[in-house]
Amino acid sequence: MTDVVDRATRSRMMSGIRSHDTKPELAVRSWLHRAGLRFRLHVRDLPGSPDIVLPRWGAVVFVHGCFWHRHRGCARAATPKTRRAFWAAKFRSNIERDERNRRALRRLGWRTRTIWECSLGPPRLDALVRWIRSE
Repeated sequence: MTDVVDRATRSRMMSGIRSHDTKPELAVRSWLHRAGLRFRLHVRDLPGSPDIVLPRWGAVVFVHGCFWHRHRGCARAATPKTRRAFWAAKFRSNIERDERNRRALRRLGWRTRTIWECSLGPPRLDALVRWIRSE
């Protein structure tokens, strides 16, 4: 199937899709920092390069986009209508990779938590701060 835009336009469009420093990630980081928690970002030595690593608390936080990581029951996790087989395989591999990374982190002694982009309100973020400090 031919793309509906030229290569340069598609490249520009794809370069706009961020994997680090997304708006949801910045919101979580800001909330944690205001709560007095200090952290490291995207530690490549750890499985999955967690978005936020809190070494003092032995905790890592993944900030997941509902679309790419398939948040169950979320309207933002809709599947595109074209190339369904491609998207099904892509989403399945993302989910499997996320679970492998969480298991590997737990084996290394880290506590893990995932926060979804659709649930970034104060109640959820306050609960995240309480969870981090619970250890």
